[in-house]
Amino acid sequence: MEMMSPLDASFLHVEDAVTHMHIGSVGIFEGPAPGPGEVQSAVAARLPQVPRYRQKVRFVPLALGRPAWVDDPHFNLGYHVRRTALAAPGGDEELRNLVGRVMSQQLDRAKPLWEMWVAEGLEDGRWALISKVHHCMVDGVSGTDLMTVILSKEREAMAGVEDGWESVSEPSSAALVTYALARRVASPFEGLRTVVSAVRGPRRVARQTVDVARGLVDLRTLVSRSPSSTLYGPIGPHRRWDWARARLVDIKQIRALHGGTINDVVLAAITGGFRELLLSRGETVEGRVLRTLVPVSVRGDGEHGTYDNKVSAMFAELPVELEDPVERVHSLHDQMQDLKQSGQAVAAERLTALGGFAPAMLLALGGRVATRLPQSSVNTVTTNVPGPQYPLYLAQRRMLEVFPFVPLGGHVRVGVAIFSYDGGINFGVTGDRDTAPDIGVLCGGIERSVAELLGASSPKPEKGAAGAGARP
Repeated sequence: MEMMSPLDASFLHVEDAVTHMHIGSVGIFEGPAPGPGEVQSAVAARLPQVPRYRQKVRFVPLALGRPAWVDDPHFNLGYHVRRTALAAPGGDEELRNLVGRVMSQQLDRAKPLWEMWVAEGLEDGRWALISKVHHCMVDGVSGTDLMTVILSKEREAMAGVEDGWESVSEPSSAALVTYALARRVASPFEGLRTVVSAVRGPRRVARQTVDVARGLVDLRTLVSRSPSSTLYGPIGPHRRWDWARARLVDIKQIRALHGGTINDVVLAAITGGFRELLLSRGETVEGRVLRTLVPVSVRGDGEHGTYDNKVSAMFAELPVELEDPVERVHSLHDQMQDLKQSGQAVAAERLTALGGFAPAMLLALGGRVATRLPQSSVNTVTTNVPGPQYPLYLAQRRMLEVFPFVPLGGHVRVGVAIFSYDGGINFGVTGDRDTAPDIGVLCGGIERSVAELLGASSPKPEKGAAGAGARP
């Protein structure tokens, strides 16, 4: 039995009927599609390296402690590795619709919180692997670590580790309560160790205190409200999903031409996409920015291979008012430099860590309330995770490209995830199915912005153009 961290538990507490907190990816593989059982056998060979995949969540009665991970005595791999097929003709639109439907379904909390769907029937004999895993298990970086474990660097995968797994007997409710209360009694000793550490390293603690204070002052800007927009408001339980593509070599060339970082260029392209989306909806962009939550990994070098959340956040403003794509890069570069120096991510991490001192009942209640309160301070989310720059294989098939999926929560109707893999930088855009039917405009705008920054000629979209299938 292992108790969740406050941050991991928060991703369970904020989930409700319309906020589904699983992250995911869609990998497209070369053909032919694997036969029945091939993918399941490949995953089974890797399970000993991912013990969390055979554990489920148990909630402590009366919320006297944070949820715990326990072995699932009824674990069945066939339940988690599933198979489906695309409707003819098996094109991009059919794949996007399938992903939207799969991601609209919550994971069953009575079982380990992950699924894989083998989707055959893509054009040219290709097939897709749709993966979803609850955010309480992994963040973006640990999810990438997990991908490199389940998939192989070689076409001929090495033999799996000998699997002698036997489930530990599931604890009773009384045992969960006893364990949780024992942890609460022990928590003052954790605080004592923190005090001792502060005495031993006063300069380091003083520097962190200054960073936190500076970051908290900067976080006060979140109190300000944004102009009303169709980008945020109540959402439903159903999702639609789309993608955009770019090449890492092109992003690096843009960086060399116009300065900034790879992340600055990526955010500038997303800004261009949102600008087109707002204009297509008849909304003004003059004097306007979109505030986005930007997750930041705080995972240390020695913490790779652990499947949990080590993430904080910064809040950037996408300058959709700027028509010149180069000006967007410069504006975002200056802003991101200021944000890094402001200590926002440090302050957010410290605030999250304080959850360890709060009773689990209050954490659960606070998480649920936070997602139900109307807000317009955060307009969207943009998460960028670097992936492996070498090909990966599953069942002896090469993964050609992979696109990420980011969940929606609160009143955010559109979110963007970015994932780099084997020379490509791919964007996965999630939208609320009922209120964001035109996320294809955003995807087309991202690709057009990259082309404009490269200096290539690209037709301007007509004002008011919309549609999920829009493409440059």
